[in-house]
Amino acid sequence: MKIFIAGASGAIGRPLVAQLVARGHEVVGTTRSAAKTGALRALGAEAVVVDALDAGAVAEAVAKAQPEVIVNQLTAIGGRPTLREVKRMAAATNRLRTEGTDNLLAAGRAVGVRTFVAQSNAIWVERTRGPVVDENGGLDPDPPSDAAPAVAALRHLEEAVTGIGWADGIAIRYGAFYGPGTGVEEAPGAVMAELVRKRRVPIIGGGGATMSWVHIDDAASATVAAIERGRPGLYHVADDEPALARDVLPVLARALGAKPPRRVPGWPIRLVAGQAPVHMMTKGCGISSEKIKRELGWTPRYPSWRTGFAEGLR
Repeated sequence: MKIFIAGASGAIGRPLVAQLVARGHEVVGTTRSAAKTGALRALGAEAVVVDALDAGAVAEAVAKAQPEVIVNQLTAIGGRPTLREVKRMAAATNRLRTEGTDNLLAAGRAVGVRTFVAQSNAIWVERTRGPVVDENGGLDPDPPSDAAPAVAALRHLEEAVTGIGWADGIAIRYGAFYGPGTGVEEAPGAVMAELVRKRRVPIIGGGGATMSWVHIDDAASATVAAIERGRPGLYHVADDEPALARDVLPVLARALGAKPPRRVPGWPIRLVAGQAPVHMMTKGCGISSEKIKRELGWTPRYPSWRTGFAEGLR
């Protein structure tokens, strides 16, 4: 198939391009930076510089590519996660998930794409009947106020994509990424890993949130399965071992050669960074990937973050 990937130079975009090309697909990948086009070409994709918030430019690029499938992997996440930068990146990502998604949908409809796949995430899935939920679970209807714009953007994306009637619309809620290009990796300069080594990623409160993780290569292979044979609707993608935050973070620290994470109460984090990180560390839930396994035959290479952290951070 001919596949148009928006955000192809991102953490999941790069392995996704590589896997699709290896399976014989023709890939057109977008990036916001001309400096990243060479890396995409080296992976076997045709590279295009496009601002996803420019509706005209998106329409022109999609019309030129004439794809059968559009994949939306757009985010604005990267760089040093200072508090100010985190807020800026979050706001930019929200625009990409709303305006950017709408631009891609309009462009796809104009050329008659048959499948549209988009990146969502499981961070703000509502905890209802237990610590792990399947695709019947919705997004949190009452998130912390500082997380409300992000949840609204995710809801817009999921409803817009899965509600299209002119193509198969698929939204994928991924667990937390780790591995090359994600910042949670062994490579020098990996931002999240650097923070863990400096003991700046604490266990907040009791660390009672359930977390689901997925290696970036597994996230890409699940996306390939959705592109090739997915059905309209939602898919959850994570490994087979949801676990409490207080159990996961010490193992991650050990894998990165760091001292165990500190434990801090929620109130100072709430004062400095807001309610959202406290909620994520104390009340978040994990996700089940049984649907994508059952329907699409997907199997993760790293079924547990325990082996993934030990072997897959390189």
